[in-house]
Amino acid sequence: MEFVTLGSTGIKVNKNGFGALPIQRISAADAIYLARKAFDAGINFFDTARFYTDSEEKLGEAFEGMRDKVYIATKTAAVTPEAFWKDLETSLKNLRTDYIDIYQFHNPSFCPKPGDGTGIYEVMLEAKAQGKVRHIGITNHRLAVAEEAIASGLYETLQFPFCYLATEAEFALVEKCKKANMGFIAMKALSGGLITDSAAAYAFEAQFDNVLPIWGVQREHELDEFISYIDNPPVMTENIRDFIEKERAELSGEFCRGCGYCMPCPAGIEINNCARMSLLLRRSPSELQLNEEGQAKMKKIENCINCGKCKSKCPYGLDTPNLLKKNYEDYKRVLAGEVLV
Repeated sequence: MEFVTLGSTGIKVNKNGFGALPIQRISAADAIYLARKAFDAGINFFDTARFYTDSEEKLGEAFEGMRDKVYIATKTAAVTPEAFWKDLETSLKNLRTDYIDIYQFHNPSFCPKPGDGTGIYEVMLEAKAQGKVRHIGITNHRLAVAEEAIASGLYETLQFPFCYLATEAEFALVEKCKKANMGFIAMKALSGGLITDSAAAYAFEAQFDNVLPIWGVQREHELDEFISYIDNPPVMTENIRDFIEKERAELSGEFCRGCGYCMPCPAGIEINNCARMSLLLRRSPSELQLNEEGQAKMKKIENCINCGKCKSKCPYGLDTPNLLKKNYEDYKRVLAGEVLV
């Protein structure tokens, strides 16, 4: 079994973290079953957020009466002290606990600091002094904010996208966190579903002893894959290395990571799925993508008003409106019977 220690927090957990965003899409019974099965297999780090609808509540029910046996990280998108306290108290109630192991600022557009005028870092410190928060973290999709957080010395963990499609700048972030004794939590380790070989994804992450990947789990067979890696962890081989290089070549350039920070769209377009439909159809085709509901979602691209809001909010600097149009053209080709290559 492989473990990782999250920097100065001293939190030592199994190399598989449980990403609880997807469990908001399934029933409470199914979510509780998956969370408990993960725990029984040896997975003891669970990541959720106030933003993930009922995800916290499901974890709270799953681990009631055994709180000291798991580590739970959650997040707040609050930008005022009042909203911060409201989020924290709601999370504590939902999770049926009196403390959060790692409380994270959820993808702020700036790096919260004492004296920045918002007051949110100050109340985070107060929550920690009260024992309601044990460690302070930050999540982000912006390199500049992540780098500022590391340099500030104010944070014990950074959660940032990191997978085998990472750029040199993202590799550098991992190294900077290691030097700063700051835990690195890797979100999007499967790049929002574009990476379909979990063994290759695991082998990549395993190369970094300070990185904890959190895998988004929604179905039991997905969980079973990662459970199987606890006793038989995939390692980087020449074949896997060659496979990753091929993947990197195929997925280089502009593509939507599905983070959703461009949302909501004033025209009602589900941008975080529609803007990467071409890749999904090529890599993980599903009848659900082509059914009536899927077609209706893609057709909404015709209603784009070119307001530019999605483009301005994209942390990866993508030309989102143009990307949507390209994906819609590919989608219509598939509906007409063509095969995307």
